[in-house]
Amino acid sequence: MEKEVIVRLHANFEEIVQIETETGAEFWLARDLQPLLGYARWENFIKVIEKAKMSCKTAGYDVADHFLDVTKKVAVGSGAQRPIDDIALDRYACYLIAQNGDPSKDEIAFAQTYFAVQTRKQEIIEKHLVEVERLSARKKLSLSEKELSGVIFERLGDSQGFARIRSKGDQALFGGRTTQDMKERLNVPKGRPLADFLPTITIKAKDFANEITNFNIKRDDLVTESAISNEHVKNNADVRGVLVGRGIQPESLPPAEDLKKIERKHEAEKKLAKKTKPLEIIVDEQPENPDD
Repeated sequence: MEKEVIVRLHANFEEIVQIETETGAEFWLARDLQPLLGYARWENFIKVIEKAKMSCKTAGYDVADHFLDVTKKVAVGSGAQRPIDDIALDRYACYLIAQNGDPSKDEIAFAQTYFAVQTRKQEIIEKHLVEVERLSARKKLSLSEKELSGVIFERLGDSQGFARIRSKGDQALFGGRTTQDMKERLNVPKGRPLADFLPTITIKAKDFANEITNFNIKRDDLVTESAISNEHVKNNADVRGVLVGRGIQPESLPPAEDLKKIERKHEAEKKLAKKTKPLEIIVDEQPENPDD
């Protein structure tokens, strides 16, 4: 495909994307997309859309989540307007339409790549945000553990008191399984903290229990290991009760990706972003043939 065609099609697809005001979600209108995919007649294009809907359903997705029937008004002359049916399409719907279109059309060939890349970009963004949330939860847990460790040392004068109390809290949260039991279950490397391999919801559960313990130690002026330990065990057991009540068994959740690995990846991405300049599409101008 000629570079000129690629540049033109890319600009056309970017121009027709619309943004939903309340959510900021991107969408395309089928009647805007129709000519860009090389279809002159709506009757022919709607057949492609129906095939795309079937592909969506076969993939196990709700068609209505990706293809939304809408009505818009078009001018018919003399200031009059009439309503016509249209379909609001998300990125995935556009991708499926392109996949079910006529591959011999340059427009379809371009759209297949364009929406595949756009869909992949969305997946990468969503995965990145999930990772950021987990990293943030882990940092917050570290802070609440640091505070709890300091409060315990201040009250007990024992540098090992925090480790003992935290272990009992873990046992309450994980239904009787010790910290070491969970490390073995999740294949945590020796010397690494359990929290680096826990899913976000469990990290947040541990942090919430810590926050309650920190608050109650100070409020109730707890000064013995047994009192602080009982408080921490109760808080973890209560948090576990909330999770179990919602069908979540903390000890049964699969291990999550090593947070240190995610952290290194994000740092590398930041460094790369600082060094990388925006790419520009440059079209080589071909000299005119004087014989033409």
